Amino acid sequence: MKQYRVGILGATGLIGQTYAVLLEDHPWFQVKVLMASARSQGKKYADAVGDCWRQDNPMPDPVRDLIVHGTDDIGRLKKEIDLVFSAVDMERDELIRLEERMAGEGIPVISNNDASRWQPDIPIIIPEINNSHTKLIPSQRKRLKTKSGFIVTMPNCSLQSYVPALTPLMDFGIEEIAVTTCQAVSGAGRRLPDWPEMQDNMIPFIDGEEEKSENEPLKIWGNCLEDRILPAKKPVISAQCVRVPVEIGHLAAVFMRFSCKVDTGLILKAWRDYTNELEGMALPSAPSPYLRYFEERDRPQPKADASLGDGMAVSIGRLRQDSLFDYKFFCLSNNLIRGAAGGAVLTAELLIHQGWIK
Repeated sequence: MKQYRVGILGATGLIGQTYAVLLEDHPWFQVKVLMASARSQGKKYADAVGDCWRQDNPMPDPVRDLIVHGTDDIGRLKKEIDLVFSAVDMERDELIRLEERMAGEGIPVISNNDASRWQPDIPIIIPEINNSHTKLIPSQRKRLKTKSGFIVTMPNCSLQSYVPALTPLMDFGIEEIAVTTCQAVSGAGRRLPDWPEMQDNMIPFIDGEEEKSENEPLKIWGNCLEDRILPAKKPVISAQCVRVPVEIGHLAAVFMRFSCKVDTGLILKAWRDYTNELEGMALPSAPSPYLRYFEERDRPQPKADASLGDGMAVSIGRLRQDSLFDYKFFCLSNNLIRGAAGGAVLTAELLIHQGWIK
């Protein structure tokens, strides 16, 4: 397999660091360029990160001495990489301009940022669920006046537990969903030791998360037209998002109402038998199985299950009937791997398999 040259935009942040760890031994990708804000520009990566390395794994040797470049060094990107992972913290309009400029210069951009998610011709991709939405790329290239560049985005990390769990049940006619996400501090780029107000505490507000949690699934489940996504009209989703004192792992409590009666056994079978197109593609980061249902009454748990499938699998448990809705259950995903860097790496593998990245 050809080695693809990779850039990481926002390399010093928590997601950027996660990319550096995940890509260290990747069979397809080799990190060649690191980019970050002006305060890191010109420094070796190890010096730019300093005491802020937040990974359990040590900093990979191949990136330790790489010089960090500024976010405006597009010429270097164009010459030295085949694709870029974007996880930079930047003002929304400025970030849209930056990513579109990169794509316009012929660079494929796989973005963890929310800035471009609601551009009509930019898909929000969960590879196992809506990989056909990449067919928007030709229309997007026409708009950006490029032959090889494009942008695809990852969904908000809060979605990566409950949207995969709900997708196999969509054919049963889900009408309404209520979900409360209990989100780890790493979703805010933090660790528990450096966030004193999270000690023994929960914060029942995360700016913008509830709107994303209610609307992004409808674009993911939507109908892909030639030049845009037509979002699904159902199910109606009501979300509450809570920050909890957990390092890694977003847990969701989900309630759902169907248009007709659905047997418990059918739901369990749909989860157990769920297959997706990735299973025949031999992509290095694809988990098998994607979904796992736990029979134990106290599962899934972040500490026990966030690393399932190397952090790429989704855990489900406690399915039972509900007195207000029809059913309720819990589900869990790793917000740094499946919900951020790992999901983007898998998307890049998919894009290569589909022929969008040469």
